Amino acid sequence: MNNQDVIIRQSGPVGHITLNRPQALHALNTMMCAQISNALSDWKINNEVKLIVIDHAEGTRGFCAGGDIKPMAESGQGDGVDVRVFFETEYRMNVQLFEYPKPIVTFIDGITMGGGVGLSVHGSHSIATENTVFAMPETGIGLFPDVGGGWFLPRLGGGLGQWLGLTGARLKGADVAAAGIATHYVEEKVLAAVKDMVMLGDIETLEAMEWEAYGSFVKQLETITKCFDKETVEDVFAALEEDGSEWALKQLSIMKTKCPFSLKVTLRQMIEGEKLASFRETMLMEFRLANRAVRRADFAEGVRAVVIDKDNAPQWNPATLADVDEIELDEMFAPLKSGDLTFI
Repeated sequence: MNNQDVIIRQSGPVGHITLNRPQALHALNTMMCAQISNALSDWKINNEVKLIVIDHAEGTRGFCAGGDIKPMAESGQGDGVDVRVFFETEYRMNVQLFEYPKPIVTFIDGITMGGGVGLSVHGSHSIATENTVFAMPETGIGLFPDVGGGWFLPRLGGGLGQWLGLTGARLKGADVAAAGIATHYVEEKVLAAVKDMVMLGDIETLEAMEWEAYGSFVKQLETITKCFDKETVEDVFAALEEDGSEWALKQLSIMKTKCPFSLKVTLRQMIEGEKLASFRETMLMEFRLANRAVRRADFAEGVRAVVIDKDNAPQWNPATLADVDEIELDEMFAPLKSGDLTFI
């Protein structure tokens, strides 16, 4: 079951998945998602396997930087077939992780963004270290925080998820656990011992561990709630302007560089996602959004600016919030004419 990009094996009572694509910071492609999904299916009915461990190859930087966006943009500007298959495969994997009947322990010791968040946040246990860097930076490339962002981000409460999703803000180390995104925080110096314990099938000790994780964002929580727990992006902008603090104006400045259409999609995604009763419904919504978002010129422009030319100067169309077509925004959330995703 192994290939160059992901290593899958059983070690005693543990099903072990290791991301092994260091040249791309372990970014996910369709084959990797399919192999992980197949392994999860096999281990679900294997009575010898008591828990799943997901990590990245030792000595490599980052846990998972997200999805492989350059091929996604190329497909989106073409017939869109390959990128649709990618989303189908990745989102089914996300649902498997969310609904899995056995413990899943993920070690996010490094960069964890986009698809890497989807691979780690939906399992039963995720362990952050001082090396962890969490972000959902999709509004900066003309997308939105998918892989279940519409489910877990608004449920962080107090506008915290809205702040993370709209600005693409990075949380580092203990911040990730303090925000409720990781379930545990351990220092790197004891990480190997913790992993050895888990690899023996012992999660009871993990669950009993005491740990402290102070969030550096805590001092801004009142401002975050006041400014980001809003119904429209325009209201967020106005609240930040009115607050006038150095921190608030910095967030406003950051958001003004993001894709206006993506900002509107993202806030509505979280408002709608918070109302939905099931994770599957959230992933269906995001499948509709993703298939449409990758066909828009903004995504191709975002990938050009960030990945290809690296000038970090995207020219968004529309260029302002005021120019966003509300009818087009509504259409993003409508059922797909080409058929919606099913999770059978």
